[in-house]
Amino acid sequence: MRLFSRLTLLLVAVTTLLALVVGGYALAQARRAQFVTLDDAIRTVATAGIHRPVSALSDAVNLVQQDNLNLTLVVVSVSGQATVVTQGATPLRASPTLADARAAQDATRSSADLPGFIYRAIPIGGGDFLVIAGSTAAINAANGTLVMRTALVALGAVIITVLSARLILGRDLRTFAALTDFATAVADGDLERPTPPTATPSRDVRALAAALADMVATLRTTIATEQRASETMQRFVGDASHELRTPLTVIRGSAELLARPGLDAEVRDRAAARISRESARMSVLIDDLLFLAEVREAPERASELIDVSALVGEAARTFARDHPDRSVAIDVAPGAVVQGRADYLERLVANALANIERHTRSSDAVAIAVRGDDPILVRIEDAGPGLPDGSYGSAPEQFVRFDPSRSRATGGSGLGMSIMADVARALGGSLTTEPSVLGGLALVVRLPAARASDAAPAAPVAG
Repeated sequence: MRLFSRLTLLLVAVTTLLALVVGGYALAQARRAQFVTLDDAIRTVATAGIHRPVSALSDAVNLVQQDNLNLTLVVVSVSGQATVVTQGATPLRASPTLADARAAQDATRSSADLPGFIYRAIPIGGGDFLVIAGSTAAINAANGTLVMRTALVALGAVIITVLSARLILGRDLRTFAALTDFATAVADGDLERPTPPTATPSRDVRALAAALADMVATLRTTIATEQRASETMQRFVGDASHELRTPLTVIRGSAELLARPGLDAEVRDRAAARISRESARMSVLIDDLLFLAEVREAPERASELIDVSALVGEAARTFARDHPDRSVAIDVAPGAVVQGRADYLERLVANALANIERHTRSSDAVAIAVRGDDPILVRIEDAGPGLPDGSYGSAPEQFVRFDPSRSRATGGSGLGMSIMADVARALGGSLTTEPSVLGGLALVVRLPAARASDAAPAAPVAG
């Protein structure tokens, strides 16, 4: 049963109970007041003749007629014969007995011998009694009318209560029902279901809806993060097993070769060199995989401010000093600041320069530039062989080499471009490849500039 139905039933029950209590009390008081009025009339007539038995009958008749009282006067003789002197609006259905008269001398009473009447008796001499009786038929009729009116009032109160509850609580309860359906759908796995609208004036209902929406949004984020972490781990395991298979095969083969007796010294030296070379390559590959998994598992941007101009400028000057045979053009605009992790950006720049060192001739020119607009632009290009036609602009993928010159033979793992692209995304930006004006490859990194409200100090630059 819905909440609205339960509340409606509760309100109906409470309203009905209140109506019964109030109406019953009002009916009891009205009935009592009518009986008191009838008793007062009977007592007035009895009092008028109780101290004058000789004239009691005539005094009673005169008082009833004078005040137009709806009373019946009956004389009960000592022999028990009853004679009606004055008839009220409601006739007696039975005559009072002498025993009834004697029992009613002190107070008004009712008897089974006179159904529908209350009466009192006074002696009038000679052992006779005057019985003064008043009908209760009018009281009962009035009481029945009051009962009907009370029932109608109670029914009206119930209807008004239900309509008021529907008017006042209906919108809130419909919102509750919609939120319940929404929560049930989310619990069943429908995470894409939109949050129902909350067009209600109730602050509490709006707060509940907002809290539920925040909870579901957090749940979606958590599930997405877990899925991303699971996918990252699966990719990591698959990529690692694929890329480690070749160097492990080489190392195993070389180890088996070294185990042969009587092996020539030159062959032994070549096998040992292969083991050393493939071990070093495996170490680089594992480091790259671990770093790539770290970046992809937690891509949220940190609150650290990075002076891109200083970081890239220092790396460019260091590269120029280490490669005196190259022409290194450095054009770094000052004041370029982003928000993120400095070690990530350092890794991106280091990978880009390492790729140039590995895949270009020692005399090929290099150009490094930083533009401080929003987005901030970092451009690192060379005069090397570049990429094959159709490869520019594509998103780098793991272990994808664009041409044979960028192969394991040159020491690459196939992860350099992928690491740079993922680092750019982790910093909130992007990495694209373009043909360089120098004739080779241009790596273009676009990063969002830090906002003025970001008050954390800029990260120091490693010298």
